[in-house]
Amino acid sequence: MSLKDKILELQQRREQVLQGGGTRALEKQAAMGKMTARERVITLLDKDTFHEYDLFVEHSARDFNMDKKILHGDGVITGTGKIGGKPICIYAQDFTVAGGSLGLMHARKITKIMDHAMKMRVPLIGINDSGGARVQEGVNSLAGYGEIFYRNTLASGVIPQISVILGPCAGGAVYSPALTDYVFVVNNISKMFITGPEVIKTVLGEEISMEDLGGAKVHSEITGNAHFYAESELECFEQIKTLISFIPWNNSRKAMAFPPEDPSPKLKIGDIAPSDPKMPYDVRDVIKNITDSSYFFEIQENWAANIVIGFGRLNGETVGFVANQPLVLAGVLDVDSSDKAARFIRYCDAFNIPIVTLVDLPGYLPGVDQEHAGVIRHGAKMLYAYSEATVPKITVILRKAYGGGYIAMNSRHLRADFVFAWPGAEIAVMGPEGAANIIFRKEIAAAENPEEMRQKKIEEYKTMFANPYVAAAKGYVDTVIAPEETRDFLIHAIEVSTDKNEVQPKKKHGIPPF
Repeated sequence: MSLKDKILELQQRREQVLQGGGTRALEKQAAMGKMTARERVITLLDKDTFHEYDLFVEHSARDFNMDKKILHGDGVITGTGKIGGKPICIYAQDFTVAGGSLGLMHARKITKIMDHAMKMRVPLIGINDSGGARVQEGVNSLAGYGEIFYRNTLASGVIPQISVILGPCAGGAVYSPALTDYVFVVNNISKMFITGPEVIKTVLGEEISMEDLGGAKVHSEITGNAHFYAESELECFEQIKTLISFIPWNNSRKAMAFPPEDPSPKLKIGDIAPSDPKMPYDVRDVIKNITDSSYFFEIQENWAANIVIGFGRLNGETVGFVANQPLVLAGVLDVDSSDKAARFIRYCDAFNIPIVTLVDLPGYLPGVDQEHAGVIRHGAKMLYAYSEATVPKITVILRKAYGGGYIAMNSRHLRADFVFAWPGAEIAVMGPEGAANIIFRKEIAAAENPEEMRQKKIEEYKTMFANPYVAAAKGYVDTVIAPEETRDFLIHAIEVSTDKNEVQPKKKHGIPPF
């Protein structure tokens, strides 16, 4: 066979593989409003940068007549490409080939590209669209999942791992996305669950739709399993590109710097937070007054909204923000918000991203439901995460900082590097009203006008304790600043903390309150 003939054979083999599961399967995928696996990869990556590997891998199953079936690429596409001009590794399950089911060789393709990502220290993106384990391959399928989970764990905190759910992701398959850093879902396309509707109906006798069981809205609003929600695949891909621009390529680097830009001059930070501590406001407006171009890239926006997390830039550098949200439950900490914040804090610490904490909360959410849900254990995750973090940690107390909430929100006592407070900040064991009722109970009860006496004692308590100067006098607050000075103080604090070196006790690892 001549070289020309061999090249022709190569082209023919490539064309066969590119057909995926065949014309009918591709048409069915399009009818469901879904891109094909290759379309997704090519759309997400920079133009003409995708290089596919292992096109010609074939499954090794022989039982149940599998030896007679040709599964092009064994239902998954793997390769490398670029996003924003920087290299990444990627895989995309192909639902048109055997429902994207995972068999031994399918799994080996994925683990091979995972190993490559770790070796090259580049981000890994996995696009999930699969019916689950390939039943015909038995325990080999389960072994394949185990090998993937193991690598997800080894890669955690070393390279960014991004999961995109663009179809079903069922059974054991869900645990790989759960082990990664960020999960993206798309409305009416993403489906994620351990047991499907049929099993639930058989075992429990309950009927539930796939969307209500594990659709995109469920995981972005209720379970917290998803970090980003989109209405279309294209919107999802833009979200991924934005995220990639904020994070470093691996844990030995810092995120790429951008030219500094001032916040919008139209915003007035001093007018955002009402002086009345009971009045709500949107803490995201404060963040946008601080960040370059007033841009804030929020994470898990729809879940545990009483705390806000996400990325912004200060003087061109990526910064992670953790902020209480007075608009929701007065910004209290509870089970879900503690989990949300703690995980983000640990991510920022693993990838060398400074953390800015904005504080305005009355404490932890009281109630039997929260106690029974384990608010003690979950709340402790934040204490652990902040205490463990060694990146620059800067705190700004905007208004209220009461009780355990004051400690948990990156206080000096958890080794914040800098703590600033606005002039109206109230730092105390509890709110002035509650404190006055306890401390001055007898005086209030004995007064001719108890309510007048109560208000007098509330003001007395505020003067004595509920202000930033008491904490500043003890060195727990470094300085009291005007709201308009916040951005400058933060930029300077991060600049002087660039070469921070904090040594912690030598140990194999700690034991967080998981």
